[in-house]
Amino acid sequence: MVCGGFVCTKNALSALNILYVLVSLLLIGVAAWGKWFGLVSSIQVVAGVIGVGVFLFFVAFVGLCGALKHHQVLLFFYMMILSIVFVLQFSVSCACLALNKDQQNLLLEAGWNKSEDTQKDVERTLNCCGFSQANNSSCPAMCATSTSSSCVACADILQNYSGQVLQFVGGIGLFFSFTEVLGVWLTHRYRNLKDPRSNPRAFL
Repeated sequence: MVCGGFVCTKNALSALNILYVLVSLLLIGVAAWGKWFGLVSSIQVVAGVIGVGVFLFFVAFVGLCGALKHHQVLLFFYMMILSIVFVLQFSVSCACLALNKDQQNLLLEAGWNKSEDTQKDVERTLNCCGFSQANNSSCPAMCATSTSSSCVACADILQNYSGQVLQFVGGIGLFFSFTEVLGVWLTHRYRNLKDPRSNPRAFL
């Protein structure tokens, strides 16, 4: 069977969904590991990452079952869901890559003010206090208890890494968005191929 035929398309689509399953398990595992070891105390962040992982696992499972069984209904819903995810992910990735410094600062401040648990995680990890002004009153950072050094505002440190983080997130998002285009194309092609092992007079 030449590449591009039924078996090759089936194997390619199955391999792509196995990759999605592994990525979803990695997301769930990293979120659980960070919460277990106290690296991230914000339950909203952990729940968000786990939610994305579970959704990706569900979509990949539907695609894998549809590919293995050549199930027309499952493949159709998989193709539609993957198309919607592609549009959303491509838009968010482009937005991450297009943000300027002022927009990054507004985004950082909005995220900072949203959760006190996230604030404490950032202060503890980056050894800083407060967002725009250092505040040592309730700061868990080491510099707040040290007499030999003074704390700096977290915004100064976050701004140094925000551009690199957004570029990394945007690049990873773009990469996976193009794999989703590949998944939609493979699914559309696979749905219209006839299984050579089936009854020639059977309806597919």
